[in-house]
Amino acid sequence: MSGQESRLLGRWGETLAAEFLRRRGYSILGAGWRCRFGEIDLIAADKTYLCFVEVKLRKSAAYGTAGAFVDRRKQEKLRLTAQMYLCQHPTSLQPRFDVVEIYAPQGIQTEQPEINILENAF
Repeated sequence: MSGQESRLLGRWGETLAAEFLRRRGYSILGAGWRCRFGEIDLIAADKTYLCFVEVKLRKSAAYGTAGAFVDRRKQEKLRLTAQMYLCQHPTSLQPRFDVVEIYAPQGIQTEQPEINILENAF
């Protein structure tokens, strides 16, 4: 898969995740928010939480769950990036880190991908 195809697949997954979160009552405040420390795929909020969401798309869980690929190093980058976001966008909401797992065996051709949310993942 080329870099462009990979980016297209990633954006498709993030769009699916945003729609999934909206259906669950979240507002999407940002997508692809970047700073010098890294990128946060989605920033979503409900009445209580400001969620920093990492989206992981896989064809299957044959080599482990999608959420398992958010390793300690990635978690640290997300924490630092979230701190920078909070410095620029103060809020009274409780911050939380979630992972949205998407399983799409045929990639963007998958008609009904399986989507799971791991709230408070780390």
